[in-house]
Amino acid sequence: MSEDIPTHSEKEPTRKEKIIALALELHERNEIFPFTGIDSESYAKMKIAEADTEYTDPTTPIDERIERFKNEGMKVVLGKNPQSENVYVLPAGSFDIEIDGISPRQLQLTDEMNEKLKELILLVRG
Repeated sequence: MSEDIPTHSEKEPTRKEKIIALALELHERNEIFPFTGIDSESYAKMKIAEADTEYTDPTTPIDERIERFKNEGMKVVLGKNPQSENVYVLPAGSFDIEIDGISPRQLQLTDEMNEKLKELILLVRG
């Protein structure tokens, strides 16, 4: 009877495990991806946050980040705790998540983009 119970290694990976595995794979390959743009809804929210006079977050303005993404391409990085779902996209020349990072969920999906990156974005969006 115990043969019917899947072992831990036979279980389907959780959404979180899939996100971490994909992000780790993309990060370790050091691949630079073409910038596909920011989702229009995410862009609007970022602009509102920047315009808020109480906004004190020391991030680079979104329009400047977009220019860097266009010029440099983008890369996938993991947050400080690799076992969390904290995954970011940075301009290829940046190493500063807090200043330059955006969430993969904020990226615009395109048919031409890398399939693994597309899968990561869809998983992060949940």
